[in-house]
Amino acid sequence: MPPLRPMLATVAQTVPAGDAWVHEVKWDGMRVLVDVRDGEVTVWSRSERDVTAAFPELDDLGRHYDDMLLDGEVVALDGGRPSFHALTERMHVSDRRRAARLAATRPVTLMVFDLLRLFGSDLTGQPWTARRELLERLDLTGRHWQVPPVYDDGQQLLSATADQGLEGIVSKRRSAPYAVGRRSPDWRKTAHRSSRSVVVGGWRPEVGSTGRLGAVLVGLPDGSGGWRYAGRVGSGLAGTAGEALAARLRPLRRDGSPFADEVPGIDANGTTWVEPRVVIEVRALELTGQHRLRQPAYLGVRTDLTPADLEEVDDA
Repeated sequence: MPPLRPMLATVAQTVPAGDAWVHEVKWDGMRVLVDVRDGEVTVWSRSERDVTAAFPELDDLGRHYDDMLLDGEVVALDGGRPSFHALTERMHVSDRRRAARLAATRPVTLMVFDLLRLFGSDLTGQPWTARRELLERLDLTGRHWQVPPVYDDGQQLLSATADQGLEGIVSKRRSAPYAVGRRSPDWRKTAHRSSRSVVVGGWRPEVGSTGRLGAVLVGLPDGSGGWRYAGRVGSGLAGTAGEALAARLRPLRRDGSPFADEVPGIDANGTTWVEPRVVIEVRALELTGQHRLRQPAYLGVRTDLTPADLEEVDDA
């Protein structure tokens, strides 16, 4: 089991301003805790899975310090920018030899943004400023890891991330301790919303086929513990991507729709309903006023997230 559960951010309607706040880039990657003990490195996903084998590039962190616990984001770069789609080639790998081969062609980088333990001392009760000062003193600069800078002007950073095609920003209260396992207003995220995580509630076969997956029906939290239908996703599911997703969904078959609201007949007809347990990442232009994803495209399965992690209601 991981040494603790990560602190989570709340969604911000506006970027907080003033000296009490500091701002960081929000990376489009996989949240991890990296536990270094006696030279051994263990990488934990947000869903409490041991994913060390997937990222052999991080093994050398154990040569630098005997004991530390880092919070960060693993990213894969495509054309110089983080790409979740590129990361999907790495995050599901459990065979170390295959991961090592992929690391040569699709390397990852750990973006470290917090230090939770150092030399046996628990730092989670310390304010962000104290943890950040210690983190910067460690001089964690390597081929596969870095400590990205922080910024005082959140609105300016938000504009810059939009121009650069990045996911958004996270604003953090300087005086805040690390709220283990909690979603706290002391961390606030503002995303440009080009991609989002959704739960799969059903699938439809490819046109002219009875077994091949052609599209999935997805949902978002409805605010009452259920799921609100958010549309049908078909783009990006051709070939092996669709086959791999279908293999995950077939054992989850159920008799009726898992969505709390009515699914339009044009989407429901011919659908095989599944238990809402698989989380996927999709890219979409927007979430419409009717709570439908506009022109969604499949990016990959989020094995680092569970449906319970999708607790935020977005009524955009």
